[in-house]
Amino acid sequence: MKKRKVQWCAALLMVMAGLWLFATTSEAAGAVKKGGTLTVSEGKTVKVNYTLTVDGKVIESSNKSQPIQFTPGSRQMIPGFEKAVMGMKVGEKKSFKVKPEEGYGKEDPRAIQNVAINKLPAGITPKAGMSLQARDKNGQTRIVKIMEVRKDVVVMNFNHPLAGKTLNFDVQIVEIK
Repeated sequence: MKKRKVQWCAALLMVMAGLWLFATTSEAAGAVKKGGTLTVSEGKTVKVNYTLTVDGKVIESSNKSQPIQFTPGSRQMIPGFEKAVMGMKVGEKKSFKVKPEEGYGKEDPRAIQNVAINKLPAGITPKAGMSLQARDKNGQTRIVKIMEVRKDVVVMNFNHPLAGKTLNFDVQIVEIK
């Protein structure tokens, strides 16, 4: 009878240990979802709500759409943004500035070029301030801005529209995997 009592106690201890282990791993899983131990780091998949303002004007915001998703270290985001969100946890909010050097770069005067009007797509009447889409030599779509229209040429700015600008971000980490 004593042997049976010892076996029963051992079985009870194993069940209790299993329940404790289940409870602690469930709590840990909940903590990760609610802003626990995971932090933004290279190789993680991160979802972020953000608002970008430049010169006091809202340029973009995920409040009207879905959070952006990216993987830090994969160069999907500008360097200053990645650097600023590293180490943040789910639910954490932060405001930060990104200088041009860590954003879209400084304006490059060589990116302002004269383009013959006959090189523009047919049916376009160029006007100063107009933005057009163009493909670069790598096939990437870029936004270019017409700065001036002359008799036979247009002066176009091939810099990124946010080049030379300080970017102001308000972010909140939504998810980390």
